[in-house]
Amino acid sequence: MIIKNGFFMEPGTHTSFKADLRIADGIIAEIGPNLAAASQEECLDIEGLVAAPGLIDTHTHFRDPGFTYKETLHTGALAAAKGGFTSVICMANTSPAVDSVPLLQDILERAKEEKIRILQAGAVSQGLKGQVPTDMHGLRDAGACGFTDDGIPLTNAAFCYQAMKTAKELGVPISLHEEDPAFIKNNGINHGAISGRMGLYGSPSIAEESIVARDCMLALRAGADVVIQHISSRYSVELIRTFQAMGAHIHAEATPHHFTLTEDAILSHGTLAKMNPPLRTEEDRRAIIQGLADGTIDIIATDHAPHSIAEKEKDFPDAPSGIIGLETSLSLGITSLVRPGHLSLLQLLEKMTVNPARLYHLPGGSIEKGRPADLVIFNPEEQWRPENYLSLSSNSPFTGKKLYGKVKYTICNGCVVYSEKF
Repeated sequence: MIIKNGFFMEPGTHTSFKADLRIADGIIAEIGPNLAAASQEECLDIEGLVAAPGLIDTHTHFRDPGFTYKETLHTGALAAAKGGFTSVICMANTSPAVDSVPLLQDILERAKEEKIRILQAGAVSQGLKGQVPTDMHGLRDAGACGFTDDGIPLTNAAFCYQAMKTAKELGVPISLHEEDPAFIKNNGINHGAISGRMGLYGSPSIAEESIVARDCMLALRAGADVVIQHISSRYSVELIRTFQAMGAHIHAEATPHHFTLTEDAILSHGTLAKMNPPLRTEEDRRAIIQGLADGTIDIIATDHAPHSIAEKEKDFPDAPSGIIGLETSLSLGITSLVRPGHLSLLQLLEKMTVNPARLYHLPGGSIEKGRPADLVIFNPEEQWRPENYLSLSSNSPFTGKKLYGKVKYTICNGCVVYSEKF
């Protein structure tokens, strides 16, 4: 395949250029001006569009095994491709949890049948109970790209510290869900003005901040690559900034919903705006944007969390937390970060491509000769409204919202895995 008239953005070097690109055997074979298509070579003219490395999501839930009525490896892969993602990392809180080598191997083997790159994190503790460690060495040898008990915090500090040290030994990240349940009465909603109006206590930001502070210190001592997942509090951002300056290898994820919405969204969207950690105040949202702008937060991740319509229609305290995000993530970044001038498009792409690739030692994340031909091709100016999803679920507060930035093609391993035309 040859891609003609592309405007390529290379976030790893913060450069952009107009060129043609040739793909052969799934690899970028040539980049240059006026490349001539050979006979029988497919030609894709993308004049007026932006081409970037395929997006990488470090935090997604495909619900497989155990909850496949919400999502499967296949439907999750379709949703990812539509959103411009060529690589995703699935969390370990399936049923059963990914705490054994046979289960991990089964998932990875089935993932090979899909058209994008599906990676799998292993659980830190057996059964996600935070008490008995998994065989992290065996899971890593079997293909786990990192470790997490996402969805449940590691409340035992000594256990968490040892897991960090093991992750460092294995050369992979450990990702942490930072919410101390001792502070929380009703999860999914910030303890504040909105929860008060609803007669709920909610989840105060100290539930996150206290455990972030602890784990920042543990990370400093352990020397591991530690990922603070889906950050929601302004004080958490400041803690991470401080410990990064001290030399800790701390990385932070921000989700599109946390840099776009506040707790007020619950008034209009109800359970579709319920997630863990919850949406917080405008001050928190602005602090997350500042953390993205100054590099404190180096990764944008979706926390794609599908749930059925029936589950989300339950009363607020009983409904599950989480929203889908793969099909809207790039557009929300363009709409909420780039267009208002908080980040450049290259900075946005850096947090969705090369930074995740470097952290997880992945082959993608850049547009260079000899690298995998993983690309997202999009129009950053085009307006659209999310309505029909390829995910099995549709639990999103962004349905029907006017967004900017439309994915036109997604190419993974040299093959078109999503086209707006089909």
